[in-house]
Amino acid sequence: MFTFEPYNRVMVLNYITWNVNPEIVHLGSLSVRWYGLLFAAGFFFGYLIMARFFRKENIPLKELDRLTTYMVIGTIIGARLGHCLFYEPAHYLAHPVEILKIWEGGLASHGAALGIILAIYLYSRKSSQSFLWTIDRIVIVVALSGVLIRLGNLMNSEIFGKPSELPWAFIFIRDNTVPRHPTQIYEALAYLVTFGYLIRHYYRQNGNPKPGFLFGMFMILIFAARFVIEFLKEPQVGFENHYLLNLGQSLSIPFILLGIWLVWHANKKLPAASL
Repeated sequence: MFTFEPYNRVMVLNYITWNVNPEIVHLGSLSVRWYGLLFAAGFFFGYLIMARFFRKENIPLKELDRLTTYMVIGTIIGARLGHCLFYEPAHYLAHPVEILKIWEGGLASHGAALGIILAIYLYSRKSSQSFLWTIDRIVIVVALSGVLIRLGNLMNSEIFGKPSELPWAFIFIRDNTVPRHPTQIYEALAYLVTFGYLIRHYYRQNGNPKPGFLFGMFMILIFAARFVIEFLKEPQVGFENHYLLNLGQSLSIPFILLGIWLVWHANKKLPAASL
């Protein structure tokens, strides 16, 4: 909600108070949460967009159904294992059964990226489409899914930023009354811009972009944004306080470098058969 106060005949915007219930509805032991709904919406809208790509390029939609299965499994497993092994390995290795408790929260975007890459690699081995053809189109919808997931984080009042005195700072009541950077919104906007760029490039190239170019640009734009925004975030785990770069930034660097190489590779028109 927004609060306005008059000051010398000028309307002054105070901090934004945020106290949204993360649950949409609660029925007994079952609850529907905004995060879960937005996470599922990413797959729903992603499927619709990918269906347009497949129709445009005369590829049977049954192939998309199979690809979607790989994507769902790869994303969930990769995101969960990424959180458990990157951020809290000691705890989850000592209590491996808790890795399965996805409903308790804990998903990592870097792990999801690795899971998606592996899933598409496995899919491409049994498909007539190459790895680069598939992932160049998948990253478009993944960028859109990233927008929805970060909005889900906002609804959960989690992954917020450091204290801020900016007029658009959020007071996350579920945490405390300190105004903070709404880093969930910063990331969502960065991912939305990335989605817009990627899908525009796809259609400007009439559905035939240079192999690997969209994948590379996705890696550069998404993880460069993540690297910068991490400077404004509160550490997710205690050990990050002792390092110049936090874990999210350290994990982003290899993805950015891979993206730069892919864009160079695509523009040099080098053979991509090996990929």
